[in-house]
Amino acid sequence: MPHTLSEDKPLHSEHTEITAQHRVYSESIKYIMAKVFYYLFLLLSISLAGLAVYEFAQSFLTSESLANGLIKTINIAVVSLAIFELGVGIGKEYTSEQEEGDIYSSVRRSITRFVAVVCTALVLEGLIMVIKYSQLELAGNLSYPVAIIASASLLLLSLGGFLRLTNES
Repeated sequence: MPHTLSEDKPLHSEHTEITAQHRVYSESIKYIMAKVFYYLFLLLSISLAGLAVYEFAQSFLTSESLANGLIKTINIAVVSLAIFELGVGIGKEYTSEQEEGDIYSSVRRSITRFVAVVCTALVLEGLIMVIKYSQLELAGNLSYPVAIIASASLLLLSLGGFLRLTNES
């Protein structure tokens, strides 16, 4: 007995079911990977924070100058903070159930926070290099920290442009 079109399910409903299943699997994989990276970055951040404490203690216990130990500690702590911010951003953006409008404001906040931490890390690194090179009387190498500080300035200006272009009002 031949099938008529009225007895069959429309072809697009099967395609819609497959697409819905694909979307569910895709969301599940995205959620799992976001959690994996969140915990990976959190573990790295905690490890680096522990290393910063170790370096700080070592600067008191060894014959290394206290200034060099503090510089190492600050460098490691700032990198740890940047990694932590990245992990928190990934955890928030990919694991929360938000409406479409909230996602844009959340991404905007996360990007702003992360870029601010990176800018701070770059400026601190540049300033630390200026201090280090001036102590070692290596004035010829000051172009490197100046380039780092200029890069941080450009990144901060780019963030300002991004915020201006994505302004809701």
